[in-house]
Amino acid sequence: MPSFVFPESGPDALIGIIPGWIRSCGNVVSDIYYPRRDTPLVWLHGEVKSPPFAAAARLEAGALLRRIQRGEKLSLPHSRPLPSIGVRCHGLRIPDAGATWRLVYRVDADAVLIAAVFCKKTRQTPGLVIETCQGRLRAYDAAAVEED
Repeated sequence: MPSFVFPESGPDALIGIIPGWIRSCGNVVSDIYYPRRDTPLVWLHGEVKSPPFAAAARLEAGALLRRIQRGEKLSLPHSRPLPSIGVRCHGLRIPDAGATWRLVYRVDADAVLIAAVFCKKTRQTPGLVIETCQGRLRAYDAAAVEED
């Protein structure tokens, strides 16, 4: 039986050798680890950095975005739907020391689109933010259609 040396690290460590390993060892495919690719983030506007975000808030935003990239559907208190902006649009809530931040995002089949990052100071999402996000998402959709 052949022996294999597995690469030490990285998300793609096993991709190239698994098919040959299955044939030579006779293992069942369901017992094999296939690395999952995260859906890419597309930043249409805004960024998450310190400052203005505190370090803890920035780390929480990153952890929540990673969960979304991996296909997890977040709900309250972390995220809530924003149908006023569009289909599949949500607002991610990031509590910070002096403010509460919102990331407006849309989950598409091929990407997670970040339409806005803003400091929320009122109970309702400001009308200007809604209109701006709708415009950015329309522009993204139009550019995607032109590309095809």
